[in-house]
Amino acid sequence: MKFLKLIRYKNLIMLAFIQVLFRYAFLKQQNIPLALNDWQYGILVLSTVLLAAAGYVINSVYDVATDTINQPEAVVINKGISETTAYNIYIGLNITGVALGFLLSNIILKPSFASLFILIASLLYFYATTLRQIMILGNFVIALLLSVSILIIGVFDVFPAITSENQAQMASLFSILTDYALFAFMIGFLNEMVKDIEDVNGDYNQGINTLPIAIGISRTSKIAIAFAIIPFLLSLLYINKYFIQNNLYIATFYASAFVLAPFLYFIVKIFTAKSKKDFHHLSTVLKLILFFGILSILVISLNIKYNA
Repeated sequence: MKFLKLIRYKNLIMLAFIQVLFRYAFLKQQNIPLALNDWQYGILVLSTVLLAAAGYVINSVYDVATDTINQPEAVVINKGISETTAYNIYIGLNITGVALGFLLSNIILKPSFASLFILIASLLYFYATTLRQIMILGNFVIALLLSVSILIIGVFDVFPAITSENQAQMASLFSILTDYALFAFMIGFLNEMVKDIEDVNGDYNQGINTLPIAIGISRTSKIAIAFAIIPFLLSLLYINKYFIQNNLYIATFYASAFVLAPFLYFIVKIFTAKSKKDFHHLSTVLKLILFFGILSILVISLNIKYNA
């Protein structure tokens, strides 16, 4: 159980679920050629999950002091798993993840694509050791990596299968993946901002310069409100342009109830948020918005199939 806590298995399950969802609930329903068969796609999912797990491990190693204050129940380093063991786990996960990435890149005859896995592993390491302490930049990197977990599907499964005959359709599908990746980036960035407010005490004691430490919790909350309005309005416009105008009423209802409504709740609730518990709750709300937002791709596919 200590090992599962170390790699944050719940987050890894969510990551794998998202990638499987886009493949089988969306891309597989489009009657298009894909570059990967099922077991090759399994390698892609496993590789990204292993690299993410490695990132969680190295982050836990470097955040022991901070986590002891912010979330002591989550600390497992030197409480069942030694620091040396954690480093060995980190190295093993990274080597396996990158090796699988190299294997997959060569299978699809795109060996240069392997550099993406090296980049992901490097960014996760530098986040834990350096970028985490740089205001805004650390938040940006984590949000970017979240969006990459969606874009990588298009890079490995869609892009290599593009031909002159299907170029327009493939570009459209890649565009949809990009839209969801952008949504994930915005929610991820906002969530990192909220988590910085939640963890302000531990970060301050460790000399980490986050936004709430630099300008205060109240000002950071106002910035979070302003930033939350952006994905809310973009989601509203997206629903109107692609759902309502195409008579996807089930998808419209779903997105309104499970994405827009929680967004409004978040924006209203953050006005009065004061305690660590309040901001932890708001972080949970954002995670639910992300989950239901991603899940909308299944609802859209079913709605289109039902309308047809």
